[in-house]
Amino acid sequence: MSPTDAGKSRTRAEKATSQELNNPCLKEQKLSLKCLDDNGYDKEKCTFFFVNYNVCQKFWLSIMKERKGLGIEPALPPPEEREGIKKDRLYKAQKS
Repeated sequence: MSPTDAGKSRTRAEKATSQELNNPCLKEQKLSLKCLDDNGYDKEKCTFFFVNYNVCQKFWLSIMKERKGLGIEPALPPPEEREGIKKDRLYKAQKS
């Protein structure tokens, strides 16, 4: 591997950080894949995990659309803000 190739390759830690930044449903995705691995890729046994992942994706898509509409950048909140947003939305949903 040449020095330029070494500079281009990303470490596992860098890839994990990138995934965490760009995929707010990374945990749900990993749980879905683990379920498939654990159950011999029998999708019927993993329905709960798939539904949970889809709910997560829809939630964050709605957050991104809302933030774009309000002119908030970045549209996808950084990881350190996500838990607070989820708690706030859950609280608002329980009040109504």
